[in-house]
Amino acid sequence: MKLLLRILLIAIILNTPIWAQIKKDKSKFIVPKNETWETIEKATKEYYQKPEKKEKRLIPDFDNIKMPKSLSDFTQSWHNEPVMQGSTGTCWCFCGTSFLESEIERITKKKLKLSEMHTVYYEYVERALDFIRTHGETYIGEGSQSSAVVRIWKKYGCVPEDTYIGKKPDQKYYDHSKMFAEINDYLKFCKSNNIWDEKQIIPNIKSILNYYMGEPPTEFTYNNQKYTPLQFLNDYIKINLDNYIDFMSLKQYDFNEWGVYEVPDNWWKGKFYNINADNFINSIKKAIKNGYTMTIGGDVSEAGLYSYADAAIVPTFDIPSEYIDDDARQFRFSNGTTGDDHGIHIVGYTELDNKTWFLIKDSGSGARNGKLKGYYMYSEDYVKLKMLTFMINKEAVPDLVKLMK
Repeated sequence: MKLLLRILLIAIILNTPIWAQIKKDKSKFIVPKNETWETIEKATKEYYQKPEKKEKRLIPDFDNIKMPKSLSDFTQSWHNEPVMQGSTGTCWCFCGTSFLESEIERITKKKLKLSEMHTVYYEYVERALDFIRTHGETYIGEGSQSSAVVRIWKKYGCVPEDTYIGKKPDQKYYDHSKMFAEINDYLKFCKSNNIWDEKQIIPNIKSILNYYMGEPPTEFTYNNQKYTPLQFLNDYIKINLDNYIDFMSLKQYDFNEWGVYEVPDNWWKGKFYNINADNFINSIKKAIKNGYTMTIGGDVSEAGLYSYADAAIVPTFDIPSEYIDDDARQFRFSNGTTGDDHGIHIVGYTELDNKTWFLIKDSGSGARNGKLKGYYMYSEDYVKLKMLTFMINKEAVPDLVKLMK
């Protein structure tokens, strides 16, 4: 109290305001840290963490396998350079978009790089809608089928890649882990609380997508012309999306009949035309040699697929080539050793010792481990045994179209 009176007296004497006599502290921003705690935490984790045991994996000795050596060995159809899907389950969209880009160039000679994430955004929206309408029966995941690209384009159109990147500006790789977790948790909450109002739920789903991916454009300018995404598809791209057909090859369904491909990622129950193994591989070979490309989907977890060799084969210690047939395919699908793992784009071929090798454009991380950076070389045996589906322009497979009822 005495100190305050003294300050007041001095201020009066000097005819100076009191606040001018009191020293003010300045502020600044820092990144909070506690180095001692960080040291303790690190030591604790190291103490309790079990040493990682690296299991050995049996693979063929690729040094003794005769196969193509480089991209120049392949006859290739036009396609854009490989791009990575990052930490997302969106191979279906990367291969489907790549395929349609090749189709656009083949049909119209227009070379376009289109946005995968524009399609992915609306696939999430459509999936959430189906989840609501089925009262939680729809399988929620990141995966889908390459034909979903066609389905989404028909409803929402498409945009050039630089119009919609679909990630934050400072984000190097795509990563949907947190976004998908939020969407999944929210839809589970809706189901557990019996909330099924589309007008309430879909805007919330879009707000999650907008935060992580950004809001898709409703209108954009391309070559000095304004388009909506649907106008861009219909007025500029101008390809007939009704020309694209899905094929599968599984003995559990009737051959030469349409049927629902019963895997979780075919969540909308899309129909595929089922053909036998010989028609499957022969149609793919004939089409690629005639200048058509196609998406294929199937299993990529085999001993015969090794990313550092850029190759996928069926070793004789698995099954000899002459025994690969409908029973061998179905046996592996039925026991779970063949799964609907991954979607890729066949963009070229070559012949070696009377066998066809396919050049595969792959958006997965493994395709960057070897020398080809974004590509694999698949033997025809691997495609015949382990690939389950393909999507193609029906003009490329007239013999199969004749079979359709």
